[in-house]
Amino acid sequence: MTLLVRILASAAAGVLLFLSFPPRTLWFLAPVAIALVVLTLTLPGRDGRTPGLRAGALLGAVFGLGFFLPLLPWIGEYVGPVPWIALSVAESVFLALFGVLVVLVARLPFAPLWIAAAWSATEWLRSTVPFGGFPWGRLAFGQSESVLLPIAAVGGAPLLSFAVALIGTALAAVVTAAPGRSRRSAGRRRTVAVGLIVLIAVPAVGLALRPTLAGPTDGDRTVVVAAIQGSVPRLGLDFNAQRRQVLDNHVRETLRLADEVDAGRSPRPDVVVWPENASDVDPTRDRTAADEISAASVRIGAPILVGAVLANADGTSTNSVLVWDGAAGPGERHDKKIVQPFGEYLPYRSFFRLFSSYADSAGNFVPGSGDGVVHLPDAGASGEADAVALAVGVATCYEVAFDRAPAEAVAAGAQILAVPTNNATFGDTEMTYQQLAMSRVRAVEHSRTVVVAATSGVSAIVAPDGTVTSRTALFDADHLVATVGVRSTLTPATTWGARVEALLVIVGAAAAVVGAVRTVRRRREPGPGPNKND
Repeated sequence: MTLLVRILASAAAGVLLFLSFPPRTLWFLAPVAIALVVLTLTLPGRDGRTPGLRAGALLGAVFGLGFFLPLLPWIGEYVGPVPWIALSVAESVFLALFGVLVVLVARLPFAPLWIAAAWSATEWLRSTVPFGGFPWGRLAFGQSESVLLPIAAVGGAPLLSFAVALIGTALAAVVTAAPGRSRRSAGRRRTVAVGLIVLIAVPAVGLALRPTLAGPTDGDRTVVVAAIQGSVPRLGLDFNAQRRQVLDNHVRETLRLADEVDAGRSPRPDVVVWPENASDVDPTRDRTAADEISAASVRIGAPILVGAVLANADGTSTNSVLVWDGAAGPGERHDKKIVQPFGEYLPYRSFFRLFSSYADSAGNFVPGSGDGVVHLPDAGASGEADAVALAVGVATCYEVAFDRAPAEAVAAGAQILAVPTNNATFGDTEMTYQQLAMSRVRAVEHSRTVVVAATSGVSAIVAPDGTVTSRTALFDADHLVATVGVRSTLTPATTWGARVEALLVIVGAAAAVVGAVRTVRRRREPGPGPNKND
């Protein structure tokens, strides 16, 4: 296999991985993509040599570009191609590291296991650095329709990603040891046997776990939730130039739902979720905005979770969700803790403005604190006279991509999850579907109903088993109402997910160290050897 062929195969593997992500339902292409890139990194060429460290980095980077470039064009929807390409290149650096790790561990016993752990370590690293990391494109987030999805309830998104990677590495091992490549030995037969067991056993685990997942109304009791999608006057970065209109749209849609409730066509909700940026007019400072929201809450007869931008005395802003309960006004609030670099704030602003005139469009938001849980009174679907507090975990838009945001909220007592989001700045792209898939993984991971409320779509109600029970279309003013179960039990993933990831990262790093030591020793041995890395 020549270097050119390896490069082309690595790029093709990246494209296959992209095709496995929503809105397509080709989740099974993900392990095929992993298998293909592993083969390009491990198969010997005609000279008997396998790729060395530099070639591994090159092939991993090409794989990354083949994946991230088609996955992330929404980044540049209204700001041009430079940020999109720059982010794709930056993320591809991590997959270049993956290529190096594969080269280091490929000759160790049980290599498929170490390669899959190396993938987990790479995902953790790029979800952590720089600027807090960027978890978009994790293998787990392409598996919302997969038979593997229930594995998320056991070990969270990290274990789900590892499962996908392990299937891919096992498939590569089977192909490498398959008949026709060389005379089959006992070792090759064992490799094929173990690989086939993995290919059968991991999906079987997912299928076996499926019946254990909670249904839409399973739980301690039920409540009625509503998601409001008011839509926006126009798309793009300047959608919020008509901030009052965006607020009015969400008030209007809430009143339309109230009319349906009064007419008996819809149950009265116990909680109404508005999207992120539903009120970019600060309702704690603007009396007119406060009166509008209060009137809507009184009319619908339920507290509203209002996504609002709040101005701070020092000139900064917080991206907040307020519990607005009728005429009483705002109560508890969640200030977004994981703010988006280059969007909600700009690190090194004076430097990055040299590359794009849109740099100064970035906000000046500061992160909040707390556990992500807000409490609100709730009579429950059965209408008891004594109100029972409902604990809602909030992961605002970008936060849903990070494991710690929903995990902290559920561990702190969240009984349902809300994901208020604003996708109007990304137009008619795949971004909203990619993000919805994350919410589906979070629902299974923590066995919680997830209410997704988006300004312009797609809004959805996601059951604890990951199914979307109802959803809106893009760019429509609409609302969703559903009776859902309130749950308080914790999944193994909620309790152990972070530890599972830490273990996988340690295993991957340890295997890399062992592989590096062996590589150094081989290079010190006399003679080229037919299978030495170049």
